[in-house]
Amino acid sequence: MAKGHGQHKVGWDFFGAELKIRREAAGFTQQDLGTRVFCSGSYIGQFETGIRKPQLDVAERIDAVLKTDGFFARMCRELIDSSPYEHYFAEAAYLEGLADTIREYAPLFVPGLVQTEAYARAVFLAGQPHLTDDEIDTRVAARLERQRLLDDPTKPLLWLVLDENVIRRRVGGAAVMSEQLTRVAALTRKRRITMQVLSIHVGVPAVGAMLSLMTFKDAPPLAYSEAAHSGNLLDDPARVTGLERAYDLVRAHALPPDASLTLIESVAEEYANEH
Repeated sequence: MAKGHGQHKVGWDFFGAELKIRREAAGFTQQDLGTRVFCSGSYIGQFETGIRKPQLDVAERIDAVLKTDGFFARMCRELIDSSPYEHYFAEAAYLEGLADTIREYAPLFVPGLVQTEAYARAVFLAGQPHLTDDEIDTRVAARLERQRLLDDPTKPLLWLVLDENVIRRRVGGAAVMSEQLTRVAALTRKRRITMQVLSIHVGVPAVGAMLSLMTFKDAPPLAYSEAAHSGNLLDDPARVTGLERAYDLVRAHALPPDASLTLIESVAEEYANEH
């Protein structure tokens, strides 16, 4: 499986390789170790192959069981701290680069994977005005780096549902919005993404926050939901299934792709005519 962008990919590969070596030296199967650290044996296998990375508390339990004197916790902490993303988003960013499909509902802002530099900068400046220019530059660069996964012409399949409020909210002003919506339209016309708009006349959407659903070739699906300065990565099958159904309801109530594209281009032109 191809590795994700924006993470220390070799580091997580090394983590997995060392975990396998030390697990086998201790005489444990993947299931044995999983039982002792309160996760499944298949998760241990995914850690070892780099498909997934463990949370810090799991790494600490692995150290305790394998008697590795904090080795895995220290490595995990270093890799997490070295991520250019907020701690709550770091794993989701890593997993985006591994996903076969990404389906996202955006209630507030254009999704980071398709943001322009100017739009991303306006979002960071508005949300974190206390940051220095260098810190803003670092965050913008990390966001643009994530978008490299769209360089592949077919993978991941990216399906976006934008709340109409997203295209009406003047992030950065008319010129920034015109450029941003033109980019979304261009990616749609190139058939690199599928995009729908959820009309403001729909009422209460089935999903109340930003939601990203990811599927993988050789791992279970995941959901990531984000609110203000916090995020949750969910892998419980029942919860993921419920969120998939909610997303399907949002998609069913959204405008069809052709009508959505027409609306996006119309609003982009409105913004363009203002300057």
